[in-house]
Amino acid sequence: MAGNTVTRADLCEAVYQKVGLSRTESSELVELVLHEISSCLERGETVKLSSFGSFVVRSKGERIGRNPKTGKEVPISPRRVMVFKPSNILKAQINGETTEGVSED
Repeated sequence: MAGNTVTRADLCEAVYQKVGLSRTESSELVELVLHEISSCLERGETVKLSSFGSFVVRSKGERIGRNPKTGKEVPISPRRVMVFKPSNILKAQINGETTEGVSED
């Protein structure tokens, strides 16, 4: 593992380098895309990016958990969680496989 982390600033710089927008415009574009994705997820919508993957919001019901330190049972309140499901194409790319015949699921 390389251990590198890509930040918003890195994404803005990549857009600046590859698209040719100004640094300010690149930053605004990245922020706009991230805000739109966040807004859709907040409304409970699924965000599917072809050849990349899907962000899905799931509802989890209330359940009983256990405090690992004390062993005492504690209720865990219902909540919504976000899950990312990578596409088969992205999985293949990560594993260095060819993407011929790989579906976009």
